[in-house]
Amino acid sequence: MFQGSYVALVTPFYEDGSVNFDKLKELCRWHLENGTDGIVALGTTGESSTMSHEEDEAVVRCVMDTVGGKIPVIAGSGSNSTETALMKSRAYADLGVDGLLLITPYYNKANARGMYLHFTEIADKVNCPIVLYNVPGRTGCALTVPCVEALSHHKNIVALKEASGSISYVAQVARYIRDDFQILSGNDDMIVPVMSLGGSGVISVFANICPRQTHDIAKNCLEGNYKAAAELQLKYLELINALFCEVNPIPVKEAMNLLGMGVGGYRLPLCEMDEKNRQTLKKALEILKK
Repeated sequence: MFQGSYVALVTPFYEDGSVNFDKLKELCRWHLENGTDGIVALGTTGESSTMSHEEDEAVVRCVMDTVGGKIPVIAGSGSNSTETALMKSRAYADLGVDGLLLITPYYNKANARGMYLHFTEIADKVNCPIVLYNVPGRTGCALTVPCVEALSHHKNIVALKEASGSISYVAQVARYIRDDFQILSGNDDMIVPVMSLGGSGVISVFANICPRQTHDIAKNCLEGNYKAAAELQLKYLELINALFCEVNPIPVKEAMNLLGMGVGGYRLPLCEMDEKNRQTLKKALEILKK
């Protein structure tokens, strides 16, 4: 089962837009050294929406070759096509990943029955732990509370990455937390609130630049020390907010480049951030000097 700080890893690119696998390996090793509890490849932050299936599989293979067996690896295999999601899920399961992250089928915006069938079709045919991903702000659709309850009983569906931003929703689905079903925060500004309701960790953008701090927030929560966790969460809240002053992953990649990590740019339609927002981000990064 998944707990602690899982980094939603960026995909580094060369100047020509191709994947920088040497940098990807370097980032994976850096996370091993700095307390990250697990890696999520090909999430929203990993820009898989602009990558080919072949590139996606190569990224997962690279991450597995670098950290597989040392810390858990979850691969984003979701799609708005159930058939495509199943194909990708099978491929990544064959590579030995520890889990699959399945986003709600965006754009199609299926009804509750369609959502249920989408996820169970994949869970029935792939023998790998599945993390549901609810992020209605990105997808235009959401998992209903009854749908989460129903899916939580499937033997291969073990967690929900919850990124709606609603504590009320978190409280409702937290009723279904069991030994075999967990909740992971999908919002860095809500790690402590989600974990205080029984969440087991976070899938984090913030961890791309502050892996140790994110690990410590989650660790303190798991140990019941919510006061220390909250102090850390609030200390870095301005920076966390700045990482979302434009659409993810633009700010976090900019932050990593400002910190000398050299992860490259983006693929269209993502592009360099607005100068005013860049200055906001640079100011927020000053907390790391203190």
